[in-house]
Formats: sequence, C-alpha cells, structure tokens
Amino acid sequence: MDVIAAYLNGKLDEEVYIKQPPRFDNGIGQVCKLVLSIYGLKQAGRNWNIELNTAFKSFGFIQLIAD
Repeated sequence: MDVIAAYLNGKLDEEVYIKQPPRFDNGIGQVCKLVLSIYGLKQAGRNWNIELNTAFKSFGFIQLIAD
C-alpha cells in the first residue's frame, strides 16, 4: 500500500482554489482550482481517512464502536 501517494492524491469532495505560487504569478490575480488533494491542505488527512475507511469496508472489515 502506497500511503504517501494515497495521502497526496486524495479526491476532493468540494471545490478548492489556491493562489498562484509566487514564481508563477502573472500579476492578474488568477487562482488555481485543485483537482486532487495536495500536501498541507487541511482536507488532505480527512479525505485520506475517508478513502481508507471505504477501502476497508469494501474488503468486509467492520469498524469497532470504540474507534
């Protein structure tokens, strides 16, 4: 299992926009729409956890009530 790739390339459920990086900024105030989760994004951990739980449930695992 490639945890790093799964964490960094998680699917986003909502639209997320970021400002252009400083060296790529063309000065007209455009923003970038993210298609996949990136490192440092607040939603990255949550999205990875949802993907992991979905995969485990598809294999027949059951989550404990204490978790």
